[in-house]
Amino acid sequence: MRLARFRHGNRIATGAIDDEFVTPLQGTFFENPVPTGEEVPLSSVRLLAPVIPSKVVAVGRNYLEHAEEMGTGVPEEPVIFLKPSTSVIGPGDPIPYPRSSRRVDHEAELGIVIGRLARHVRLEDSGKYILGYVCGNDVTARDLQQKDGQWTRAKGFDGFCPLGPWVETEVDLADLAVECRVNGETRQAARTSQLAFGPGELVEFVSSVMTLLPGDVILTGTPAGVGPVAVGDRVEVEVEGIGVLANEVAPGG
Repeated sequence: MRLARFRHGNRIATGAIDDEFVTPLQGTFFENPVPTGEEVPLSSVRLLAPVIPSKVVAVGRNYLEHAEEMGTGVPEEPVIFLKPSTSVIGPGDPIPYPRSSRRVDHEAELGIVIGRLARHVRLEDSGKYILGYVCGNDVTARDLQQKDGQWTRAKGFDGFCPLGPWVETEVDLADLAVECRVNGETRQAARTSQLAFGPGELVEFVSSVMTLLPGDVILTGTPAGVGPVAVGDRVEVEVEGIGVLANEVAPGG
């Protein structure tokens, strides 16, 4: 099932997407939502970020080839960092290019959406806490990351975490293609089978550190091939079986 947040006229609602229609839901994704029975043409709505997380927990160096291109190896346990909720934008929203940066990179990722409060989750139980999956883009001001020696500013700008286009609740993650295209050119291409730490392991690890709330997102790491974008570029992140998340780069503040 594809779950989305959308704007229809002056209304913002949640809904289930089925082919060419959206069925609005009463309540949130996390509280036994009930279909209203209404059908809204998908062409008449604007999709928004599918969730508004309290936090985005991102994972670094979770693909071997990307770890190597960053000059390191895959760590013994997940390396995690936070992106603020204010960095989240939805499909079609502009990615602002900050005036303080001279090098902004794309980072295509599979995102895990948490469906219920999670604390000290065991690996074998991790699936019970996952609502579904999204495409994500861990946009990074690479020059500021190198200058600061830590990642908060470089990855925390408003608009630096596109998510979408919806939450897919039924997908087998064993071996899905993850790609990034810039102006139609493929920049990143890998498969989820190459993840050093899979979704279940990440839910177990992150929930041992901090409580995860419904709607929180774990970004599982980016493949090799990260590279710069420029104002006017169209960036597409595609995860097989989920969809395509597209955003354009725009001048920022």
